[in-house]
Amino acid sequence: MSRGISSEGFGENALKFISNACFGLFVIIVLTLTLIAVTYQPPDPWLQSSKFMSKIFTSVENATYQKDTSILVTGEDVLSISDIGSVAFADPPATITNVTVRAEDEAYLRASMGSCDSSIEAINCSDPGVMVAIKKANLATFSDINLYAYRTPVRGSANTDCDVAWRFKPKKEHSHRMYRDFRRYKLRREASCGFTVIDIGDLHSGENARPQKFRINDSVPTLDQADMSKFRNSKYLYYSRGGDYCKGMNQFQWSFLCALGEAQYLNRTFVVDLDFCLSGSNNPGHGDETGKDLRFYFDYEHLMEATSVIEQKQFLKAWQDWNKIHNHNYIPVRVVPDLKVTPMQLRSEESTVLWRTFDQPEPNNYWYRVCEGESEKVIQRPWHLLWKSKRLMDIVTTICGSLEWDFDAVHIVRGQKAQNKELWPNLDADTSPESILQKLKGKIEEGRNVYIATNEVLPGYFDKLRTSYKIHLLDDYKHLWAPGSEWYNETKALNNGHSVDFDGQMRVEVDSEMFFRGKKHIETFDEITLDCKDGVNTCK
Repeated sequence: MSRGISSEGFGENALKFISNACFGLFVIIVLTLTLIAVTYQPPDPWLQSSKFMSKIFTSVENATYQKDTSILVTGEDVLSISDIGSVAFADPPATITNVTVRAEDEAYLRASMGSCDSSIEAINCSDPGVMVAIKKANLATFSDINLYAYRTPVRGSANTDCDVAWRFKPKKEHSHRMYRDFRRYKLRREASCGFTVIDIGDLHSGENARPQKFRINDSVPTLDQADMSKFRNSKYLYYSRGGDYCKGMNQFQWSFLCALGEAQYLNRTFVVDLDFCLSGSNNPGHGDETGKDLRFYFDYEHLMEATSVIEQKQFLKAWQDWNKIHNHNYIPVRVVPDLKVTPMQLRSEESTVLWRTFDQPEPNNYWYRVCEGESEKVIQRPWHLLWKSKRLMDIVTTICGSLEWDFDAVHIVRGQKAQNKELWPNLDADTSPESILQKLKGKIEEGRNVYIATNEVLPGYFDKLRTSYKIHLLDDYKHLWAPGSEWYNETKALNNGHSVDFDGQMRVEVDSEMFFRGKKHIETFDEITLDCKDGVNTCK
């Protein structure tokens, strides 16, 4: 007789099976959650904003950057651009405060009332009341800038004129740059013994108060014997020239900041090559140009102050001299030829020189590849280290000052994109003067100062807009880089006595800064044309 399986036994077995399965699933879930908790790293705001910038201002195609070259964003612009994630910059120095009219200034005026001879026409510019009147006038007139330290007013060209120099910064600007102005003020003495400013001169009109020009100190310091003794005890990160050389400016930034980020992560001095190649893509009408100087485009003085760097020629000479002086007692060097060696693996390396070589074929010889993969989680690109050249920023300041920092800005992209009807079928027509004028009428009040940042080269192209607006273009200010100008003389001295062309990349940098400083910003794509920025069917 066969033995049957009772329903009771079957139920017990089924219950045990389900219990074991549930317990096993529970263990798997616990282990998974534990693993996630151990390995998870919260998003780094530096990395997030850097990734965002790379998506907006560059696009990668076959590992080579193809991008809009008409705007250049550097570290000092990051916080000026909306939509970019939080980036932690240091607060401005506590010793620099916005100047206001203090209570003690007002008390001085009240105490001095009736104690002067109002019949005297000539004004004593050093009288504290003059400074109070000038501060009040500036606060009322320049609402878009923060005013900082004043110098004592001095006599102008007439008995009622006083010239004074002061420092300022636009309220919208988040970098630590400070600017200087010196103006002529015409004042009237009141019967109460106070003073009233009746006229303020234009930018840099107060010639008698012109401060001695602050010399840009971006020269390469020489190493003396005392410095040589420190050379052996320092640690350096040296990148050989890779495939990034002569690539576009956006790719250079992305790679250069990767290298600086690795140097900071490893706590090493980075070796900077000032010999720069300007890509033809950043200078329309020209091919790639070697022999440029990095200091033409970026603020090397700020870089030297903000982090540990050494110029490449100086570094190589010091290295060679050390070996000669010390009888070929070579300093320790580790050559890193493989991108697979990550910064994390080099963290404990004790060699004086870490030398990354980039001898592989493209794209495996790009500097920015060092920061890809797992390295991306730990290397923070230090955007705050890379500022535009002070010499170019002086041009920006002068143009903004001539407009009293009160203007709107329009960015018009034309050039090759307007000629390519397959990718941008409407751009040419949409950026015609007539079309632009119609678009602006609903966005910018008639009669306003409007600065147009553009790659359009045809003279007079935007003249029709002058019927409704006060139009300003970069070429209206050619005297600021013409022979004999401060920019011309300083770059010539930097270039061993040879004059420097004001090239397409320099134009882009000035145009970019002018665009960022406008009260209103009108972009070509989305606001002037419905064509996609990167061509047909690429709109997001």
